[in-house]
Amino acid sequence: MTEPSRPVPHRPGAVSLFFVAKAGVFAAGFWGWLLVLVVHADRVTGAHVLAAAGAVTTTLVGVVLGVRLALQRNAAVRHAELKRLLVDISWNAFAAAGNAETPAKVVPFPTVSPDAERPGGRGRGDRFSAFDRSAGNERPPGRDRGGSGDRRR
Repeated sequence: MTEPSRPVPHRPGAVSLFFVAKAGVFAAGFWGWLLVLVVHADRVTGAHVLAAAGAVTTTLVGVVLGVRLALQRNAAVRHAELKRLLVDISWNAFAAAGNAETPAKVVPFPTVSPDAERPGGRGRGDRFSAFDRSAGNERPPGRDRGGSGDRRR
């Protein structure tokens, strides 16, 4: 039997890819302008500083946007795989429960009967403290509870 066709996972980034490409074009323009200014000029002017600042800034923006785009795509792929895994797990559990000949083949969810006795006499929704001294956690008789009593060593 062939595996059913699965939908292609959502791949974000059409707009992000546009901005990465746009930053790349601007960076190439600034780097080209800086190269032309350096080759044809004898001394540094304000145009050199502007071209260098533009080249560095647009290059960094392009790199940051490119990294963000790559992380978004990676996260989208991981999310699609996780969803696929959860569907496979739930489908397999459903199929195993439906195909089981005896109830012993499927691990049942733990259930508590309503008339079952709760440990320590607590009700169903009651919480208990880790420092609760009930239900067998009492100190033996004769033992000093305070820190200032007479202790034998």
